[in-house]
Parts: sequence; structure tokens; C-alpha cells
Amino acid sequence: MPVFVLTGAVLTGCATKPRQLMPTPVLYQEPNGPALFEDIAVQRQRPEVDLLFITNRAADVNSENGFPYGQARRKGIVFGSAQVRLVPGIDWETLQTQSRLAERTREVDLELGAVQELGAFPHEPYTIVRANESTLSRDPIELRAFVETKTAFQKDIQRRLAMSPKKEVMLYVHGFNETFATSAFTAAELCHFFGRDQVCSFFTWPASSTGNFLTSYTTTTESAEYAVEHLKKTLRMIATTPGVERLQLLAHSRGTAVLLSALRELMIEAIAKGVDPADAYRIYNVVLLSPDIDVDIAGQKITGFVSDPDLTIAWPDDKLPRLLNGRLSIYASPDDRALLVSRILFRSRNRVGQLRPEDVSPGMQAYFGNLGRVDLITFTGERTDLFGHSYFTTNPKVSSDLVQLIRYGKKPGDPGRDLLRTGPATWEFRAEADSR
Repeated sequence: MPVFVLTGAVLTGCATKPRQLMPTPVLYQEPNGPALFEDIAVQRQRPEVDLLFITNRAADVNSENGFPYGQARRKGIVFGSAQVRLVPGIDWETLQTQSRLAERTREVDLELGAVQELGAFPHEPYTIVRANESTLSRDPIELRAFVETKTAFQKDIQRRLAMSPKKEVMLYVHGFNETFATSAFTAAELCHFFGRDQVCSFFTWPASSTGNFLTSYTTTTESAEYAVEHLKKTLRMIATTPGVERLQLLAHSRGTAVLLSALRELMIEAIAKGVDPADAYRIYNVVLLSPDIDVDIAGQKITGFVSDPDLTIAWPDDKLPRLLNGRLSIYASPDDRALLVSRILFRSRNRVGQLRPEDVSPGMQAYFGNLGRVDLITFTGERTDLFGHSYFTTNPKVSSDLVQLIRYGKKPGDPGRDLLRTGPATWEFRAEADSR
């Protein structure tokens, strides 16, 4: 039975339903795959995955499902530690062996363990104090609480960095129909197969996961908008933590819209200060997985700074700012059935997560090719999950490509990334026959 520690209170709940650990990515599969774990600190050589979580979900102390945070919105951010256990009981050596098998010889499941809240930012909006008729200021008590909580947050990141071979933070943002537990599971299995050599974290927002599907999706859409401001603050605090060298950002489904909106606001902040966003926020890779976002809206968020000359008018020689040091990678599948619902609800011509290379016009191919660092990667093939929406974890070929990108920093076309170029900015996975 998991234990939840929320701002001093100890709560217990029913164990969340376990989920099977994702299949082993192709590159690790024995006998020729690289080592899964290298230079990992002794204190981290244990089956449990300790994640840093950040959330604007309200605490759900009466949850019958054992979730520490539910679907209601909190007016502010909290952070803490979430343990994801691997069950039935398994030792470190056995886990390493099972994690490299294409066909495992024993069951390995994920289960939510202890969740401890380590800090809570003041409720928003912060109190305003009127000094006189013309002067307003923030309440000094709340401002002090903010500074103390931010300091605690950054110190926890630094504590985790000290145990991590790579001085980088991987942050995962989930999509629709996800709970605190399911988002923790995905972050944990990604962390596991990225080699556990980063600070692993997830940002979880109050996506709806119960009730009427259509009503639930509408609620989620507005909660996603509500989450943008909190994710923006989270990214800013992580990026300014001393010792953080890189941010690796991954988002799935509707979470991609949250991430793109937050990044757009941060980039405008940096550009207005005359600073390259890539330097200000240390962002390396941004990965959009099965993006549930309209093509035109996504394009506007990604290229808006280019199409607004007034934004960079003060920059020398009409120079364009660098947005990231790595790549923007978009994984899409025309067979993604979950996104069909979004197309109907929003009457969207197309969702980014269903794009094929031929859907990208020659003009846009040339544009993104010239911009550089933007890759649309299309997957077609056997569906490995019910709706074909989570292939980045359920398909070993796709997850292998993702590991090559995040862990090893490989570009499309590099050895190990089995992709076929279809245009200046588009790629697709090779068919099995072409891979031989």
C-alpha cells in the first residue's frame, strides 16, 4: 500500500493498478546491444525509480483509487518525490537482465509507491498590498514564501544532479486521459531506458480521466490552457538552477500543446531581453510525441518569432535568435486512431500527430530544411497499443529511435537511427525489408 506524504500529512490509499514495463527498445536487445546502465551511482542501483514531480493538480486526500493528486486544479504549483516500484519484487541484477531481453522470461510491472510533497508555492494570485494611493506591491510574506519554496525546489534538483552522470534534466509532460500515476509510469520507464543518468521528472496537470468522453475532453482542453503558465514557471526555475547544463523536454498528445505554448512565452521573454532562448533556458531537445494539436496552430507557435519582425527589431543585422541547441523532433503516425476524435471535435483539417511526409508541402519542406533542427518522423506499421497513440513506448523500434536521440544525441540518418529521408525536414521508419 503506497504512502502519500502531503505537506506534513501522511495518507494511505489503495495501490494503483500496476502496468507492464514497456518492451525493450531494439538497440538494447541482446546479444549485441550496448550496456543499459553505465556510471550509475551505487545509491541509484535499485529497481525503484525516484522521480521529481511538479504539478498543479489539487491534492485528492479522499481518493478511492490511491491517487495523491486528482483532476481538480490547484491555484499554484507543488513539487515532490514520486517512487515508481518495479514488481513483483525484483533485484537490480535481474532487472538489468530482463531489461535487455526482446522476450522477457519473467513479469516486470510498474506500481506507484511513496509520494512525498516537498514544497508548495503560495496560492495564486499572490496578495497585493497598497502602500499608498499610487503604489502597489506584493505581500512580503507571500513573496518570502515563494523565494523559500523556489530555493527548496532548486536545491532538490541539485541534490539529484549530484547523483547523475549527466548534468541534465529530462521533463515529461503527459496528455489527455492521464492520472498522476499513469504519467509517473511513463516518465519512469523513459527514465529507465534512457539509462537513469539524468534527473528524471514529470509535469502533471489536471487532465480529465473519468466521465463522459466528450465532456472530459472539453474539460481537458481548458485545463491544458490553465497549465501553460505553471509549466512556463517550472521550466524557468529548472533552467536557472545552478548546475543544470541541459533540458530534454518530451510531451505526449495534448501535452504537446501545453509545452509549445509555454516555450513560446519563454522565448518571447528571452528575445525581449536580447538573449538567445537557447542560452537562457538551456533547452537541448524538444520532442513532440503523437501531437494532439492543429497543424496551423503548431506551425504558428514554432515559427511565430520568424514571422514577427517587430519582435526582433532590436537584434543586430536582423539576426534570428537560437531557440534550442539540439533538435525539435515530431513523431507522427497516420494510423493514430486517438487523434481522429480531435479532428472531429475541433473540425481540424489535420492534427500534427497524423502527418505523413506528403502532407508537408514542398514550400514548408524547404522552409523547415532551411530553418534546420526540425524533424518530422512518421511511423507506419503494426499497431502495438489499442489506439496506436503510445507507440513511442509500446513499439521497440520507435522507442529505440527515441533513446538514440535523447541518450546518445544522434541525428536522423546517423548510424543506429533506422530512418529514411523523405524530404529536407521529413523522415520515416524503414520497412522491415529495407532494414536488412
